[in-house]
Order: sequence, then structure tokens, then C-alpha cells
Amino acid sequence: MELKPLGIEGVWLAESPVWSDDRGIFREWFKSEDIKNATGRKFNVKQANISRSSAGTLRGIHYSVAPLGQAKWITCVSGSIQDVIVDIRPGSKTFGQWISVELDADSGKALFISERLGHGFLALENYTTVAYLLSTPYSPHDEYGINPLDPEIGIKWQIPRENLKLSKKDENAASLFDLFQS
Repeated sequence: MELKPLGIEGVWLAESPVWSDDRGIFREWFKSEDIKNATGRKFNVKQANISRSSAGTLRGIHYSVAPLGQAKWITCVSGSIQDVIVDIRPGSKTFGQWISVELDADSGKALFISERLGHGFLALENYTTVAYLLSTPYSPHDEYGINPLDPEIGIKWQIPRENLKLSKKDENAASLFDLFQS
């Protein structure tokens, strides 16, 4: 597995070999030692989640203010997603910037996202399944969201706005400016 840093500090794209034959595919999607070697930090898994979404489902932008933060390891196991990471760290040189990476079931790609970053994804196909590992357990008191359609961030989603499906919580989430204005 190879990890390479992306344009926001604390975000890495992992690429693993995919072996395929007439029976299907096989890939290793998580190796803690490879993460440690590439990032210089240990990633201890405290919770594992799976979500299934229909095409056009937009989940996020979510972040945690838990005392230890919440790092994530994300991969797509069926279908495909547009995964987006937003730098929501005031004072960061990339504050308010975002990165978009397409993940699909057959690519061998995964993302490692450090604590204190915003994360969301858009399902590009029906029956899209995303698996993600978390460094801290879900804590409803520490979980927040930023509106994924916030014009100040300006994320270019791959599906037209009128075809997006958002939860009421995400649709009513505050803008980045409202949350972090000085």
C-alpha cells in the first residue's frame, strides 16, 4: 500500500494493488503499519462504520470536536463516491479549501483524513457502500456539520444540485463563515 499526501495537510490518498480474476477481486484496504510509516503517526481504530446510499445522496460535511479529535480511514466497497475533505482549521494556510477524490469499489483507493478536518461524500451510483474506520467512537455531543452546499466553500459536486438528497440536518447546517467567524 502506498500513501501520498494531498493538497491539504493531514490528508493522504492510499492506493493498494487490486487482484482480479474470473471470480472477482481481492485487495487489502487497511494496514496500520503502512499508515504509521507514511504519516509518522499511529492510527488506532476505535469504531468501524458502513453506510449504503442511493445515487445523489450527499452526506456531510461532518466534523468532530471530541477532545482527541477523530481521524478517518475511508474506502468505497461498492458503487462510487465523490469524497470531499474541507480544511476547517482556523489559522491553517488552506482554511476553507477543499479536495475532491473519486473512490470506487475496484480502484484500490482509500483516504486517510486527520482530526479537525471536515468530511463528506456524494454517492454517484445506487447501492454505493462506504466503509470507514474511526480513531474515536461516535459522540453525538461532539459531532457537527457544515452545509455541503455552502457557496463560500464552493464545492463542485458531480451531480446537479436539484438531484441531491440531503438529510435535514445537513441541509440546515451552518456555513463555514457562520461557524468560524472571528
